[in-house]
Amino acid sequence: MSAGLAAYRAAAALAAPAVGLLLRRRLAAGREDAGRLGERLGVPGMARPAGGLVWVHAASIGESVSVLPLVQAICDRPSAPTVLVTSTTTASASMLSRRLPPGAIHQYAPVDTPGAVRGFLRHWRPDLSLLVESELWPTMLTEVRRSGIPIVLLNGRMSDRSYRRWSRAPSAAASLLRGFALCLARSPEQAARLRSLGALKVRCVGDLKDAADPLTADGEALDRLRAAVAGRPVWLAASTHPGEEELVGAAHRIAARRHEALLTIIAPRHPERGEAVADQLRRGGLSVARRSAGDRIEPQTELYIADTIDELGLFYRLAPVAFVGGSLVPHGGHNLLEPARLGCAVLHGPHVANFAETVSGMTKAGAAALVDDAAGLGATVDRLLADPAERQRLADAAAAFVAGRGRVLEAVLAELAPFLDPIRKPAAD
Repeated sequence: MSAGLAAYRAAAALAAPAVGLLLRRRLAAGREDAGRLGERLGVPGMARPAGGLVWVHAASIGESVSVLPLVQAICDRPSAPTVLVTSTTTASASMLSRRLPPGAIHQYAPVDTPGAVRGFLRHWRPDLSLLVESELWPTMLTEVRRSGIPIVLLNGRMSDRSYRRWSRAPSAAASLLRGFALCLARSPEQAARLRSLGALKVRCVGDLKDAADPLTADGEALDRLRAAVAGRPVWLAASTHPGEEELVGAAHRIAARRHEALLTIIAPRHPERGEAVADQLRRGGLSVARRSAGDRIEPQTELYIADTIDELGLFYRLAPVAFVGGSLVPHGGHNLLEPARLGCAVLHGPHVANFAETVSGMTKAGAAALVDDAAGLGATVDRLLADPAERQRLADAAAAFVAGRGRVLEAVLAELAPFLDPIRKPAAD
């Protein structure tokens, strides 16, 4: 272990008493689950099923959605092991509780302290650990490795910021990455980054998000919304972050000059921000309704805040034009393939480093449109709502791009087969 990692582990152990206070603060802010707080400290919320167990860790809702087809495929294997999926956010937990297949269970991931991680591992005793994207928690990785559990990185990526940070600590980075039995990178660029930081066995098989099913939607809820907005032009700003909602409000005013009955839907990335977002926009003089508050969409409603969990598929189906947030502010963007699968004309801002390869491919295919600011967003929404042919061309190009992304899931399963084949459920009596 490098000196840097040893120092981190020592600091994590010393900080353990303060973790409870931090979790209580997060609980007060609506970011933790009161009934399951013990899971974050390594105290199990249920008994371990008998037989083999594969642990899949996906931090938040985006990673959790991307891994669902893989979880289903593992559960569909003959003599399939139990799949334990961990995540850290309440939104991901709520979504997974509804969408995990039979044979899979959810727990919150332990915080990265020795006591919490060891308690988690003692109880669950996984036969294989699959970590999704960029979850390089030093204590977790060290303890899993010491337990003799093979670790595979799925959909591996390293953001520009993380890559620069780990590059300044090459010994620590190499020590962590060499603990992976296999790293499956989501792009050639990400594979090169992982190798340069010390990963020994790296493959590039594509992005798991390409294998995701279309986001789900309740049919009756969709019918009710379509009836409520019948005859009105509608567009969606999805997965927005602080600083973007004000820009979306400004874009609404621009597009509404020509589309007087315009309804703008805003789905904050973190639904618990819904009330604050609504208050901010009301102060700007806009008429706002909130879904989580049970507000109806009235004829005078200008903005509808979709601040509920796991309903984004509903609004992508409702709106023919979708802007994907986290991209007008420097957050790195979100998944453009989700609206592309559901028939939307797709827009994004300039900050898309987290999905650079996808955005580049969609741009070359004429399958997404870049907007630089509120004025550009408003003008583009105005133009697409006024020109159904152009809007459909953009949506069709996005759908064609998604359809041509290949068979990523099959490639991932082939790479995982040597790890999965020895893991079995116990034979039935």
